[in-house]
Amino acid sequence: MSSHDKTELPPPLDLSGWRKVPAVLMGIGGILSLIGLIANPEQFGFSWLLSFMFFLTLCLGALMFVFIHHLSDAGWSVATRRVNEHIASLLFPGMAILFLPIGLSGKNIYHWMALPPDDPTVAVKWPVFTAVGFWVTSAIFFGIWWLMTSRINYWSLRQDVTGEPICAYRMRFHSGWGVIVLGLTMVFAPVLWMQATQHLWYSAEYGVYYFASCAWLALATIYILMVLLQRQRVLDKVLHDHSFYFIGTLLFAFTLFQAYDEFAQYFVVWNANMPQETFWYLIRENGSWWWVSMLLIFGHFMVPFFILLPIRVKMNYKIMVPVCLWAWLMTYTDLSFNILPGLKENGGGYPLKWILVQFGTFAFMLGFLSQAFLKKFLRHPPYPQRDPRVLEAMGIGHEPEELPDTLPDEGGAQ
Repeated sequence: MSSHDKTELPPPLDLSGWRKVPAVLMGIGGILSLIGLIANPEQFGFSWLLSFMFFLTLCLGALMFVFIHHLSDAGWSVATRRVNEHIASLLFPGMAILFLPIGLSGKNIYHWMALPPDDPTVAVKWPVFTAVGFWVTSAIFFGIWWLMTSRINYWSLRQDVTGEPICAYRMRFHSGWGVIVLGLTMVFAPVLWMQATQHLWYSAEYGVYYFASCAWLALATIYILMVLLQRQRVLDKVLHDHSFYFIGTLLFAFTLFQAYDEFAQYFVVWNANMPQETFWYLIRENGSWWWVSMLLIFGHFMVPFFILLPIRVKMNYKIMVPVCLWAWLMTYTDLSFNILPGLKENGGGYPLKWILVQFGTFAFMLGFLSQAFLKKFLRHPPYPQRDPRVLEAMGIGHEPEELPDTLPDEGGAQ
């Protein structure tokens, strides 16, 4: 397929009326969240944690693909690099601010915090499983993510202006150590913040499962954003049909990978048949949680698997956009399956009566992070102007030293 191949696009959308949407989401979400906090602090805490983990999953996945771009030196991902950088930069301070309610209401979410220090289930995990250890460990995670994103963003924006080779070298260097450290934080952060809602349970597959979730959600989000930016003619110089094919192929691959991880975790736990492990799944067979698990089997794996199987579907926006939106719903459902049963009150099934509180926390975070993302996106060029592969992405067979002396107009304002 030629890099010049493009699908005939409909006219650009008029998005002027959508500028106030983030503020509206924050307003509605803030009111519903406050009502939930007053009515039931525990349900609010679990709802806030669920929404937080959803957007953390997205941000970490975007950062991972920034690193992969620099390490693989691929031309097709030039178009997605800047958007991934902006999403990843939401980790700090955006996600750090949103984490504060989790830490402040920790005793309502993590029942181990109410246990005495000499309790054997807590003592063996000292010093992390202490109030101070929880805050310090969490701060270390955000500090690491700030260091990664700040270094990448600094050299990326400097590359736009100077085009110096050192910029590409530095980003590749930070991606080299960053992808390893990011992998470690992808393992330990969900264990501390999500798995610890039921601290007696453990699984060696949990970190790998969460890594797959990060990639799956990030790919679905990037596909939707690329479709929107392509229709607005913002990325028409560097974004081609084969870019959508590669994103769709990766989405298909991680659909399989995540299904394998979740089945492997279930198979190992259930086959071992140890009460200290199987209780986690036994709780999730009660009430409506059984139907949620069936939804995940068919909706999280089988439906996207068979839809994404044909090659040409991956470049069909009318099919792929609904699939990517479905991936958002399935990721949220999967995270709720992991988090919400940690509250004993929710052990009998999905807490539908608190669905408005869950919607409120999700809407508030979506509006808050969307507003931060749009400010970053409108402030800088929509794609890296002097990436070593930018001419390859444009389909121009020139050498890197033939880059123009002046920068193109900032397309983000479109």
